[in-house]
Amino acid sequence: MFFGHYHNYHLIDNSPWPLFGAISALYITVGAVSYFHFYQNSLQLVLLGLFCLILVLGFWWRDVIREGTFLGHHTKEVQRGLRLGMMLFIVSEVMFFVAFFWAYFHSALAPSIEIGSVWPPVGITPFNPFKIPLLNTIILLSSGATITLAHHALIADRRELTIQAFGSTISLAVLFTALQIFEYIKAPFTIADSVYGSTFFMSTGFHGFHVIIGTIFIFVGFIRYVSYHFTPTNHFGFEASAWYWHFVDVVWLFLYLVIYIWGGYKI
Repeated sequence: MFFGHYHNYHLIDNSPWPLFGAISALYITVGAVSYFHFYQNSLQLVLLGLFCLILVLGFWWRDVIREGTFLGHHTKEVQRGLRLGMMLFIVSEVMFFVAFFWAYFHSALAPSIEIGSVWPPVGITPFNPFKIPLLNTIILLSSGATITLAHHALIADRRELTIQAFGSTISLAVLFTALQIFEYIKAPFTIADSVYGSTFFMSTGFHGFHVIIGTIFIFVGFIRYVSYHFTPTNHFGFEASAWYWHFVDVVWLFLYLVIYIWGGYKI
């Protein structure tokens, strides 16, 4: 018998957050669609939806942390389910990026006559992959090494080293995002410049969005570690963020090799 149940599974209490989250997402969708149809005031609805969604996610994840850290509801069986869920989530994210790579290869391997039958299309000046893109690659791969160091230090119960590795990872992640924003500002083409611009900004832009989400993920893990939520034997919240960050690293490596070098740069 466990917490009044004859099983080791966690039956969650009634929660308002799924409903409020769905309503917030509806606000964002309706506002965005209206804004795309030139109803300028609809942007306020989008911002309201985003604000509500951030609040909902904050309160929802607070409840999950409370259930797992302070109430002890995350048994080994529950943690096994959480691990499987995180793995399946990352697989779904992989397939999300497969769609962008598919679109890129579809256009690059057989460029149509409308774009000059060449790739990159006529009139497009691609980025030099050995400048900011190469620097960003080094930064992101280095952050993958520091998050791994943080994991090993946590398991070894070396608190000072864990905090230093956490801080290094977060700093490198912020630097990567800043450099990508600078690259976008200086880009010689836009998302409206043929299929090249569309596939480039959609793939690298969504990756940048995932980097921001991963940075928040790791930062929350850092705050939890400083607050003594993790132990050397019980730290799945950190492990999940590390898995996600390694996924972000691998996707960027493919983006760099395929979009920046193979499909964008002509020696």
